[in-house]
Amino acid sequence: MAEKNALYPLKFYPIIKERIWGGNKLQTVLGKEIPADSPSGESWEISGVENDVSVVKDGTLDGKNLTQLIDTFKGDLVGNKVYKQFGNQLPLLIKFLDAQEDLSIQVHPHDELAKERHNSFGKTEMWYVIQADEGSSVRSGFNRQIDKDIYLKHLEERKLDDILNIVPVQPDDVIFLPAGRVHSIGKGLLIAEIQQTSDITYRVYDFDRKDKYGKTRELHTEQAVDAIDYNYYADIKSTYSKQLNGVSALASCQYFATNLLYFDKALNRDYSAIDSFIVLMAMEGSTTLQYDGRKTTLVKGESILLPAAIKHIELIPSDTAKLLESYVP
Repeated sequence: MAEKNALYPLKFYPIIKERIWGGNKLQTVLGKEIPADSPSGESWEISGVENDVSVVKDGTLDGKNLTQLIDTFKGDLVGNKVYKQFGNQLPLLIKFLDAQEDLSIQVHPHDELAKERHNSFGKTEMWYVIQADEGSSVRSGFNRQIDKDIYLKHLEERKLDDILNIVPVQPDDVIFLPAGRVHSIGKGLLIAEIQQTSDITYRVYDFDRKDKYGKTRELHTEQAVDAIDYNYYADIKSTYSKQLNGVSALASCQYFATNLLYFDKALNRDYSAIDSFIVLMAMEGSTTLQYDGRKTTLVKGESILLPAAIKHIELIPSDTAKLLESYVP
C-alpha cells in the first residue's frame, strides 16, 4: 500500500454538464468556468461514475483520477469499512445544480431494482438550497395517498402537478429524497446535492419541451411505475437548528450523513471515530484548513475530499463561513 502521508485534502476539476434546464449561476454565483454557448446545469464536483471519474487538480497527485487513487491508497483514502464494501468506487456523488428552468419530473430506483435492471446502485439523495429566486419551489412526493392507477391517469392527462407535493423553498432549506420518491427541482434554484453514486434517472414528464435539435427527451414511463413510492409524506423539508460555531445535522441515512458547519471563528473537527473520507463543500466564505502541520484554502463554490487518514483538522474562516460536511456513516 502507498504511504498514507502522501495523501492530502484533494480538489478535483469540476465536470460541467450541459442541461436543457441549466443557466449560468454555476459561474456567476459559484465561480465555475462554464461554456459560453450552452446552458450549464450541473457541476460534478467529486465523482466515481464510470466515464465521469474526477481528476485531481492540485498537489503531487495532480492528474490522477479518483479510481486510481482509491486503488493505490485504499482505506487510507476512503476508510477501511468503505473500501471493504465498495472497492475502488467512491459511493457518493457530489454536485452543484443550477436550474434556470424546472427539471423533469423524475424518480430514481432503489438499490435492489437498480441492481437488477442496471447493475448499479440506487439513488437516494439530498438537496441543500444555496440560492433561490423569489417564488422558487420543489416537487417532492405526492400531496395525498394515491396508487398506481391514479398516478397513470394524471400522467396521461398531463396533470401530475395536481397530485404532487409542491413546496416553496428558500436558502438553507434541506430536502431529503429517498429512492422511489417522485421529485423535481424548480426553476430559479441553485442546489448542492449529495447522493449515492448512480446516474440512473427515470424521467416521467418533461413538460413536452424540446432540445436545441427540436427533439423531446426520452421518457421512462414503464420503468418508473415499479420504482415509485405512492405513499404520502407530510414533512418534505428536513428540520434542523442552524447554529453559529456549531454543527447542525442535516441528513443521516445508511448511505451518507451530512452536517452544516456555520462559523465565524476557528472550528476544530475530530474524525477519529469516522471510518470514511470526508467531503467539504463551501457554501459561503473562505476557509483555511489546517492539518498535520500543513494548510490549504477552500472558497465558496469549491469542494474538497479529506482522506480518511486525516483525523483532525482546524477550520479557520476569513469572515463567516458555511460548509457542508458529508461522509459515509
